[in-house]
Amino acid sequence: MAQARSLPLRIVRALLWALGLVLLLVALALAFFRWEASEREILERRDAAPSGGRFVRGGGVEIFVQEAGPATGTVVLFMHGTGAWSETWRESMNAVAQAGFRAVALDLPPFGYSQRPEGPRYSKGEQARRILGVLDALDVKQAILVGHSFGGGPTVEATILAPERVRALVLVDAALSIREAHEPPEPQPLLERAFFAATPVRDGVVATFLTNPAFTHQLLEHFIANNASATAERVKVYQRPLVVTGTTHAIGDWLPELLDPAQPSRSEDPEAYAAISVPVVALWGARDSITPLPQGERVVKLLPHARLEVMPGVGHIPQIEGPAEFNRRLVSVLNELNR
Repeated sequence: MAQARSLPLRIVRALLWALGLVLLLVALALAFFRWEASEREILERRDAAPSGGRFVRGGGVEIFVQEAGPATGTVVLFMHGTGAWSETWRESMNAVAQAGFRAVALDLPPFGYSQRPEGPRYSKGEQARRILGVLDALDVKQAILVGHSFGGGPTVEATILAPERVRALVLVDAALSIREAHEPPEPQPLLERAFFAATPVRDGVVATFLTNPAFTHQLLEHFIANNASATAERVKVYQRPLVVTGTTHAIGDWLPELLDPAQPSRSEDPEAYAAISVPVVALWGARDSITPLPQGERVVKLLPHARLEVMPGVGHIPQIEGPAEFNRRLVSVLNELNR
């Protein structure tokens, strides 16, 4: 009888040993990728930044911008999405510049080569003030703003903060996180809070999956509908800033703002959209699985002067999935909005 009773105890002990071994292996893997990131992230942002761009002050930090087109043209200011930076807009910038506009693309921190704010301070309102600060630094009184994915929130926020600075707004598969009417923000789950508080674990996960060049191709494929668009050349563009000092830690600091912001922003409030009086065009990929088409349909219903253009056959990043068609539509929209 004693031998029968000891059998479950031996099973429990074996399971505990197995669990401990798995946790040890996970910890070693995270530590390895975190070390690997520290060995890779060795260049200061100013030294690593492309020579064709420049740094300007905006919202208390240095923002890296790239420009194309005539200095006298109407300014079109591009804001990128998660994991991207100004160079990922290159084809669109060139198309817009050839149409006579002055294209300006910026790096929203913590991505690209812009200075990472201390604090950290990555709320949509603070990012919006950086966008407006770039306009001030470039001595631009008014611009057409183009915001993609997570960059859409700060773009809308800038429009709410300073509508007189915005001539028109183009939202590209924008991740706006608009709540239902009178819906309070959900509290952050305890496990999520614990994960973000455990900085070594958080940074280890970021180094393993988000800032690891070995995973860039898979991450890009996750956001698009046509995997053939994730060419080796495009993947290299996304990878270029991963050598900047402190990238993994900075993105770890930014993650809570993406997943569960500490404070709600005005761009998440559906009632705030009724006050946006500038014309808005939403360009949306029909096969977007990140911010699905119903989100685009909803935002144009909330805005008083908005319409939706749907691009068939593409997903969340239409500017790289169908660049020729996207740029044709974008130039057409800009010409319409610039009248």
